[in-house]
Amino acid sequence: MSKKLRVLCVGAGHMGRSHALAYHRIEDFEIVGIVTRSPESRGKLNAELGGGYAEFGEYAEALAATKPDVVSISTYPDTHAPYALAAFEAGADVFIEKPLAETVAEAEKIVAKARELGRKLVIGYILRHHPSWIKFIEVAQTLGKPLVMRMNLNQQSSGDNWVTHKNLMSSISPIVDCGVHYVDVMCQMTRSKPVRVSGIGARLTDELPEGRINYGHLQVVFEDGSVGWYEAGWGPMMSETAFFVKDVVGPKGCVTISAKTAGGEGASAEVDAHTKTEALRVHHSELDANNKFVRADDWIDMDDEPDHDELCHREQEYLLKAIREDMDLGDHMEDALNSMRIVEAADQSFRTGKMVEL
Repeated sequence: MSKKLRVLCVGAGHMGRSHALAYHRIEDFEIVGIVTRSPESRGKLNAELGGGYAEFGEYAEALAATKPDVVSISTYPDTHAPYALAAFEAGADVFIEKPLAETVAEAEKIVAKARELGRKLVIGYILRHHPSWIKFIEVAQTLGKPLVMRMNLNQQSSGDNWVTHKNLMSSISPIVDCGVHYVDVMCQMTRSKPVRVSGIGARLTDELPEGRINYGHLQVVFEDGSVGWYEAGWGPMMSETAFFVKDVVGPKGCVTISAKTAGGEGASAEVDAHTKTEALRVHHSELDANNKFVRADDWIDMDDEPDHDELCHREQEYLLKAIREDMDLGDHMEDALNSMRIVEAADQSFRTGKMVEL
């Protein structure tokens, strides 16, 4: 039997907690330490896991003391590059939450170092492990070309969620942080090269550092003629109306995520609602001689979909498989870089007022 993989968990926020739960429950992993700057956060997580795990306030100290096989990074994006590079140099494989880094240049350094040292790098694209989103992409690929992809995720945040959002936006915009998920989905749907990106943004609060925005919108054009837009806004001023739009149109019809419960009052602030689908509605465009629809819409029920913790569990099972089976993660890393390039181009477009050619 293979020895357990020793994991250093860095970050104890919402994502860090869910990933730590997965490592705690998967027999082939063994947590060797929890790292956060906040004693309260790591103590709370440790207690939830039953206690007994080593706690650290400094990453470098923890890395040296525990000598892990795997480092799991669920911190703010401004720490991703230095933490990942240090982990690789220490001989560890890395799981890292999206976005891969704060900038494309940093993300490229992380990928280059993983390749140079022959280490595994898995990026937290949670929707790639969600059966409903896998089905959504599969159906979209049957609709012909070009595709029109419309997606958003606006969050009416308050309390602790607003504090977290402000901390995130001190270094990164919502369109970059969340956008990588959805442009990654678009790239999977089209499997075509993105060629042009434009973006707009707005600052709807004075509670952010100068130059930072809490609303953004990107538009991307693909080589095959497909187009997509993504919208993201965070804050107490955001609307609960149409916060969740996931819709793809092609010549043969369209497929839409219909999140009835997930789209209810107050749902935009609930993280579980961000991955919830509930049902896919598939519309067929074929008309008869009288210009009437030949087929009624189909509904694909997704009531048994996994919750957020289970999705994180599946991500860590994928990490385990990648390490144990020495999987080639080249496409996985390139896709992450591709989505980073698109969202960074959108941010550049907003700041310069010009469309960006990729």
